[in-house]
Amino acid sequence: MTRMRREATVRRMLEQSPPRVPHGLHADAVRRGARVLRRRTLARRAMWLLLLAVTVAFVVWALTVHPWVEPPSETTPPLTGW
Repeated sequence: MTRMRREATVRRMLEQSPPRVPHGLHADAVRRGARVLRRRTLARRAMWLLLLAVTVAFVVWALTVHPWVEPPSETTPPLTGW
């Protein structure tokens, strides 16, 4: 298709009246949009709840295991009485 032909096709399309929107399309779009927003909100809340649960589990684990304390040496006996 040449450039002139494309321009003529586009001009013809722009001169025509816009197509009619089906009745009830707006209501369907609003309903679907509300459903998408509810799903996103639910997913966001679930992710925050999961993050909170993981944080609590980590804190409980860290308080019971004490990973920051160096384990006692088991290869040599402690030097006492020197």
